[in-house]
Amino acid sequence: MNSTVHTPGKSREVEHVVAGMEASDGAGVRLQRVLTQELQRRLDPFLMLDEFRSDNPDDYIAGFPEHPHRGFETVTYMLAGRMRHRDNAGNEGLLTAGGVQWMTAGRGILHSEIPEQEDGLMHGFQLWVNLASDKKMIDPGYQDLPASAIPEYTSESCAHIRVIAGESEGVAGAISRPDTEPLYLDIELAPGKHHWQAIPASHNAFIYVYSGEVLAGDSQRKVTTRRLAALSGNRMRDHQGEGIALQSAEGARLLLIAGRPLNEPIAQWGPFVMNTREQIEQAVTDFRNGDF
Repeated sequence: MNSTVHTPGKSREVEHVVAGMEASDGAGVRLQRVLTQELQRRLDPFLMLDEFRSDNPDDYIAGFPEHPHRGFETVTYMLAGRMRHRDNAGNEGLLTAGGVQWMTAGRGILHSEIPEQEDGLMHGFQLWVNLASDKKMIDPGYQDLPASAIPEYTSESCAHIRVIAGESEGVAGAISRPDTEPLYLDIELAPGKHHWQAIPASHNAFIYVYSGEVLAGDSQRKVTTRRLAALSGNRMRDHQGEGIALQSAEGARLLLIAGRPLNEPIAQWGPFVMNTREQIEQAVTDFRNGDF
């Protein structure tokens, strides 16, 4: 593969690579947790990223029975399989392959996520995005988006890109959020091609490779399957050409996720993410009193 990558400017580089860890959540759903609390400050405003991928029903069939959230947003992106969502406001929806649910927990919500299949591959991701302090107690809500509602395009570099949130090469994503201004892309790199992906200079960013392997940055750091790579921040005074150089010899698929940091205190206790310990204690009290 040609080692020269033609880019509009100096690329962000891979600061470090995270392998993630096997975990179990909900009623025994097996998953890979790749963004944990240790990375929350570095990758602010992102709090967590899980990948669930299995063709063994025992790994996922029990799903995630009713549980609470407060103070942040959850983004569920399905690649394969079906997941039924229900909440305590009487809302429900069925998330299918290629679809996205963007849920704002706000002041509090109780919901369940249950697979609606007994065999076959279940594959997807859940991302947690923090809310600004003045938004943490807003009314909860969510958007269910089928695959057909996610804009996608093929770049000049032959990369196929689905724009879940933000904007890429003039293509507006399905979701736009204030404060954190997230960029959420699903990128399929063509074999042997170089791709330049713009990233807002103000944003923290990472990639997660879920198929194949990628060479990232001008230094061409290798990122293999099921690895998260935290990217360096902007180092150019004029912010011109801000982005990441990507290539893959055999082709690859990855998530590129970036967001404007909130730079606020983070207090977390399980499914509650607030700014102070006192707010967490109030969340626990409200939940126990049935006030969600």
